[in-house]
Amino acid sequence: MTDRKDETGLDALFAAARDEAPMPSGDFMMRLQAQALAEMPQAGARAAEPGFFAQLREALGGWKGASGLAAASLVGLWLGISPPAAVSEYWPGASQVSLGEIGLDPASGYDLAWIEG
Repeated sequence: MTDRKDETGLDALFAAARDEAPMPSGDFMMRLQAQALAEMPQAGARAAEPGFFAQLREALGGWKGASGLAAASLVGLWLGISPPAAVSEYWPGASQVSLGEIGLDPASGYDLAWIEG
């Protein structure tokens, strides 16, 4: 155990500081109350609703999610329009497919609605 010296000088200062707790001035308390009342929500006041694109951005995960989705969409479009040569190894004929070769006619969908009498 250590010897503890009697520090009466510090003990007296600490005791005096505990006895005389500082009180804020009345002017400060009035300004504080006015600021607090100004920040309180008003009855009947409504917060502005975010717009459609702001809600969509938040649903996608903020700017990070929206920019990731946009980048993935552009890469998918780019690869769909101009596939690299390596794709032909996994899917032969991918770069040679056209609408006429696989028998797709954009106007053939109208034949389903055509009723011959």
